[in-house]
Parts: sequence; C-alpha cells; structure tokens
Amino acid sequence: MSTESGLPDFRSAKQGMWQDKDPTYYASTYALTHHRDAFIQFYRQRIKGLLKVRPHEGHTVLAEWEKRGWIDGIVTQNVDGLHQAAGSKRVAALHGSLRELVCMECQKTYPAQQYETDAGTTCVCGGFIRPKVVLFGENLPEQEVERAEALIDGVELLIVLGSSLQVSPANFFPIRAKEQGAKLAIINWEPTDFDAEADLVVNREKIGVWLQQLHAELLIKNKPVG
Repeated sequence: MSTESGLPDFRSAKQGMWQDKDPTYYASTYALTHHRDAFIQFYRQRIKGLLKVRPHEGHTVLAEWEKRGWIDGIVTQNVDGLHQAAGSKRVAALHGSLRELVCMECQKTYPAQQYETDAGTTCVCGGFIRPKVVLFGENLPEQEVERAEALIDGVELLIVLGSSLQVSPANFFPIRAKEQGAKLAIINWEPTDFDAEADLVVNREKIGVWLQQLHAELLIKNKPVG
C-alpha cells in the first residue's frame, strides 16, 4: 500500500541512502540505546519522507468501504498512518505510527514534525523523544494485537493487500481466518508462500488501481433499482 504513495518499503531502503547500512539495525532498541545519533538521523529521514506523501486511491477506497459497512476494519503493519489519513477509523496498527512521537520518561506525545530540529528530540521534562513505533527488540503492543484478532475472528472474507506475509504475527492471520471458514484473497505484486491457501490470488497489479476497479463494480452491483 505505502509504496504506491511513494514510500519505499522498509527493506528496500537499503537501495537508497542506507544502501551501505542495514535499516533493521538502526530501527532497533540497540541503536536507540547505543547509537542514538544514528537512530535519530535514520528516523528523521523517514519522517521527512513520510510528510511528503499522501494516501492514494486505494487508501480512499478502503475508507469508503468502511463508511459503507462493506469492511469491518484494517489490520496493518505499516507505520505511515496513511489509512487513517484517508479516513479509515477502525485500524489495528500492529507496528505503531511514525506520525506520533513519545517521550520515554513522561510518555507525553508529540507530532512527527517535532523531529525536524535537533531540539525536537528532547521533551519538556528532559526525557528523550522517540518515534511511537515498534523497534526490533520490542514486543508488539498488546492492545493492537487484540484489536487485530477481534477484527479477524468471524470474518467472511480476509483481503491481504501488498504484503509478502513474511512477518509474524500478521502472517498467521490469513490461516486463522481460513480455519474459521473465511474466504481469502491475496493481492500482492509478487507471489507469497500462502497463495496455495487463497481463494483468489492477484499478482502484478497496482493495488490502488485494482481496488478502484473493484469499487466501481461494487457500486454498479449495489445501485438501487428504479
């Protein structure tokens, strides 16, 4: 979803300005503790890129589907907040949000723009301000996992959009839904290891375009008669 808005996916960041470094290292609790300057620089660049992008048509379609009651909600590993920016309300953000910062001492929150200056990393209490995302070495927020499980359990259809399904626990959700009788659709540019379990697989198509086309078909199907 995020790449179609112009954001590189996390691991492809190696191909950009961090090509000689491992982004998973700088997004870790170890870097936060032992290499804080590099940690700040890494996230300052990520936030700078994030503030330049907007939700694409796919985000807008999903927000519209929620408003119409066609979907129950969204479970995402993305930290860009683009679903919420597009208008989606019921979002389980498993890895947190890069649009919000939090003081490690007093838990006061700040908008992402706070990181644009060197002084923006220090809270009014003197504590260090960090992005409110899950770092490597941290557990997922229990509340968001429970919210995701509540959205998954009992669904009739689970649509996977733009995920390689290589990261747990999110990659367990499709099987959990299938075991409970749900249909499974996987829309991803590349094949995934879960395609054999899916009722529908779509590769090599842009998610935003695919969702727009499906939305148009659903509007025709649900058009009032007379």
